[in-house]
Amino acid sequence: MNFSGQIVLVTGSSRGIGKQIAHSFAKRGALVILNGHSDEKRLQSTYHEFLSEGLSAFFYFGDVSDYQVCENLFSHIHQFLGTYPHIVINNAGISHVGLFTDTPPHVWQNILSVNLNSVYNCSYLAVPAMIRRQSGIILNISSIWGTVGASCEVAYAASKSGINGFTKSLAKELGPSHIRVNAIACGWIDTDMTNDFTVEEREAFIKDIPLCRTGTPQDVANTCLYLASDLASYVTGQIITLDGGLL
Repeated sequence: MNFSGQIVLVTGSSRGIGKQIAHSFAKRGALVILNGHSDEKRLQSTYHEFLSEGLSAFFYFGDVSDYQVCENLFSHIHQFLGTYPHIVINNAGISHVGLFTDTPPHVWQNILSVNLNSVYNCSYLAVPAMIRRQSGIILNISSIWGTVGASCEVAYAASKSGINGFTKSLAKELGPSHIRVNAIACGWIDTDMTNDFTVEEREAFIKDIPLCRTGTPQDVANTCLYLASDLASYVTGQIITLDGGLL
């Protein structure tokens, strides 16, 4: 797969899944736009790591759940590159584990804003240029809990369910413009977000996975590469389950 000449925006890409996605596209010739908002030093470190490998990248520090920040991001992209992203991968997200009765309004709003509003913001700003080009790819990183629900993760599951509905609806709307929109519903992927679980909890989860292992950020990146490539030219509006056969 070759993505030379393609500009790829990956939100939440200073570490974990987002970083691996960005790295995989950059290795295949894309110019990647790195983004994060919780740790600017780590984002800069990721950026310099990419440059040291001879990869094309630049970074933008900012919270993509804030529409004004996203407007500034897209203006920044256009100012420096003279165009807008060809591929947008909405990966930014946070998790919350706890009883619904222990999920106060400010936590609920924050999870929905970071996980769902960010997808709207970046997609809304990217789509007009994609329509003018009559081509484009939008990939949304979702979760299996958005499909089947999860006890003690009501807010998180609701946000991911929203992403799934957003994906299917936008794909139908943008199909005539040759823009493909898909989502990846991830199962357990080994990242910082899963570090809070104990070894025992992880092993218990693996027992129910037919492939007998958890997923890796590279597994997610590989799926993104496929969905963004011509190999998937007839794939849109799909929620691709990536869970080792759990569901």
